[in-house]
Amino acid sequence: MEEPIWLTQDALRQLQEELDTIEREGVDDEAAQVRAVELRGIIRRAQVGTRPDDGIVEPGMRVTIEFEADASRETFLLGARSLLSNDGELAVYSPESPLGRAITGLLPGDRFSYSAPTGRQVAGSVIEAVPHA
Repeated sequence: MEEPIWLTQDALRQLQEELDTIEREGVDDEAAQVRAVELRGIIRRAQVGTRPDDGIVEPGMRVTIEFEADASRETFLLGARSLLSNDGELAVYSPESPLGRAITGLLPGDRFSYSAPTGRQVAGSVIEAVPHA
């Protein structure tokens, strides 16, 4: 069973409009056809609303973490940039990124560590995970 993709009603509408445009214009280039297949899959799995507020770090959640090295905090959206309309004020990290893989499934208070692309070890803890509005 595929995991649902949590979207706002507006985001779902925008994706449907994009798919309708591709289909209406009958675009034959490969990139447009690949995008149409991607959009159909997203729309099929779409769950409209907000994720449950269960505190678990997962896609669709606004996450705050604290880094061990300097006690700095960062808040970001865990998800795919291409799926979420974002005003640019909140950073977006992919669940497939090293940080995303390290924190997915954790709860506030849980610690994490991962190897950054530079090879440096990064450690910290999850402070908060709430649904992104």
